Amino acid sequence: MRIAGLQTAGTPGDVAANLRELDRAAGEARTLGADLLVTPELFVTGYDIGERLFELARTDPIPAIREIAQRHSLAILVGFAENTPEGFYNSAVMLTSEGHEVLRYRKQHLFGELDRHFFLPGDANPEVVSFMGIRIATMICYDVEFPEYVRATALAGCELLLVPTAQMEPFTFVAREVIRARAWENQIYLAYINHDGREGNTHYVGNSQIVAPDASVLARIERGDGLIVADVEPGLVARAQHDNPYLQDRRPSAYRSLISDPRKERA
Repeated sequence: MRIAGLQTAGTPGDVAANLRELDRAAGEARTLGADLLVTPELFVTGYDIGERLFELARTDPIPAIREIAQRHSLAILVGFAENTPEGFYNSAVMLTSEGHEVLRYRKQHLFGELDRHFFLPGDANPEVVSFMGIRIATMICYDVEFPEYVRATALAGCELLLVPTAQMEPFTFVAREVIRARAWENQIYLAYINHDGREGNTHYVGNSQIVAPDASVLARIERGDGLIVADVEPGLVARAQHDNPYLQDRRPSAYRSLISDPRKERA
């Protein structure tokens, strides 16, 4: 399977312009032979756009994304602001080339006021689904910085973790080094797709990359707008997890006490 990631500054606060960019990127990704295109976090609206986000999130973008996926015969994972009766979620949805929704995830770990002011935390762990012979799950940005969360998802069978992100200064090391560590310690593929440029007071660090189970970087774009493309090999994760058996060699009973929250115990 070939995946593409779109790093872009987008057009903050302009849904129509971002959907046009998605259409162009989908066409380019398909020309490059991609089967799946991944966008940054909150790609549809932009992230640091202030109170306009509430207004823009009231219009459902999924029908337009579905039409783009079908027209280009390309699966698409898009970050968007999801409007529900109970409130708004920082979400990602994956549609197949036929327009079928196969994955929807709501960010669980909210980062700072940019997240907490606008969004409710999700309460469902990443679902692992099969696509073209690869078991896929998704997280959003800050989620992937919690090693136990990624480990639990790998134990659930994830082979390729897709991470739309809005990583900002001064956290370039997360985009470059932490992501490779997450891939290595779980022996999985990881696609980390970021914004670039600036929105409001937020300066993005770019550095989108697709990483193999051995932590090698298959594709990266440091700064600027563009697509990265890499191939994901069925069966490679199983071989990597056999050769580097972190998951099998764990001893959960030995560190159960370390997993509990000592702050709650002291309270």
